[in-house]
Amino acid sequence: MAAKTFGIMLVAATAAFATAGTPAADADELTGLLQADLDAIVTGMDVPGAQLVLRDGERNRLVASGVGDIATGAGFPDNAQFRIASNTKTFVAVVVLQLVGEGRVELDAPIERYLPGVVRGPGGDGNAITVRQLLQHTSGIPDYLPMLELESVAALRQWKTADDLIALGLGEQAQYRPGERAVYSNTNYLLAGKLVEQVTGAPVGVEVTRRILMPLQLVDTYWPVFPAENTIRGPHAQAYHEFGGNRVDVTDIDPGWGLSDGAMVSTSADLSRFYAALVSGAVLGPDQLAEMRKTVPSGDFRRSEEFGLGLFHWVTSCGADAWGHGGTMHGSFVYGGATTGRSVTVSMNQIPDIFGGTQQRVDMHQVVDDALCANG
Repeated sequence: MAAKTFGIMLVAATAAFATAGTPAADADELTGLLQADLDAIVTGMDVPGAQLVLRDGERNRLVASGVGDIATGAGFPDNAQFRIASNTKTFVAVVVLQLVGEGRVELDAPIERYLPGVVRGPGGDGNAITVRQLLQHTSGIPDYLPMLELESVAALRQWKTADDLIALGLGEQAQYRPGERAVYSNTNYLLAGKLVEQVTGAPVGVEVTRRILMPLQLVDTYWPVFPAENTIRGPHAQAYHEFGGNRVDVTDIDPGWGLSDGAMVSTSADLSRFYAALVSGAVLGPDQLAEMRKTVPSGDFRRSEEFGLGLFHWVTSCGADAWGHGGTMHGSFVYGGATTGRSVTVSMNQIPDIFGGTQQRVDMHQVVDDALCANG
């Protein structure tokens, strides 16, 4: 990532807060460690700012670094909302698995059963691709995203529908047979969203809200009404992206287009609560959670991780199984996961150069690993 032509004042803000009668804790050794980790990410990855929420039982720790608004120097709001990008996929996978538990969808049935005539083309055959393979990225259907030119504000504002993007993916030649290996493809989750809508008769965002957000009381999480709603509803940091080496404010542009592969808005606290509830068994029945946790190697996507159904799995330095996802979108980068008893979410208001070098990847994994493993 190119060096910036202006300076950014590094403002480190640390706080601890609690829920439901749990007393707030003073800054402690773990909070200090996480602050140092987050400061290293903000400076090392040259992003304006970042925020972390660690959920430990019913207690939340909040740590922030850098700025939420370059123009004013203001930090992140304590409960900052942001676009969660591909974390949306986990919510969609949960709805599909709930439908499986209700006997309305079969994981190993061909997608043709639910979306007749939709999956046709060089990129895949709906008779040969199962629901499970969509959720696990083993369908072989090409990802539409590399086919889009999104490196300008004007391009981000050119709305595409799910059908437009599915057609792009299916128009490309599949590179492998269904079930042969896992390759991450956003097209899979556009089809999963259509599956939910076909089976339930309701928009996928309505089903996510009814089945997940309301029962878990994720009051700061929502599925935007697109295209009428481009602005983020609640307190939020400004969002930035680099176009041709210039940092541009993209806060009021919604590159998720209301679609089921990346539409949702949430907070670090709500996401940490969601993943904690999911891992604990509070969201899915035991049989469906077991299916969600069946993994395959993720190939070159992230070598340390495996794909479940709408989840990534990895093992922490303390030997714990961690489950989560992540999301990358113009103006937003979200990373984190949950183990039994702890969950963490890190959000940034600009995509970092995490693939630019080994140290960036090490730093990113370190903050999540410290949050999930360190004593405190």
